[in-house]
Amino acid sequence: MTDRLPALSLAVVGAHHPNADKSNRQFEILLCAPGEPVELRPEPKNKHDPHAIAVLSCRGVQIGYLSAERAPRIGGMLREREVQAVFQRQAAFGAWIRVAFDGDAPVLTDAMLVDHGGDEFSHVDAEPDFYPDEEYPDN
Repeated sequence: MTDRLPALSLAVVGAHHPNADKSNRQFEILLCAPGEPVELRPEPKNKHDPHAIAVLSCRGVQIGYLSAERAPRIGGMLREREVQAVFQRQAAFGAWIRVAFDGDAPVLTDAMLVDHGGDEFSHVDAEPDFYPDEEYPDN
């Protein structure tokens, strides 16, 4: 196994779509509390994206998907490493989750629980201790 990876904050998108069972993702996000475990479930037979990774609350209700940009890399990590994930906070586009690898537990800081006005997940205008995530090549 390679070096230990730092924890990451990941966007959960697609919250405005209903689940197949008609449950409401946005409502489920409102029920989630920071630090609650979430499940990352690969969907290799997803007709829109074979790399899709569904995110489910601790109650087993889907709250959305990892963004298409992150899903292939995180999917590879799910196959190769131990991954733990927790709900971080709700956002205008859906939610944020925090993931940690290789037996580490995801840790949330106070700064991670606050909306800093940059809820477009592709360019977070962060404070120094907000989402201190490294960029990993998708190889």
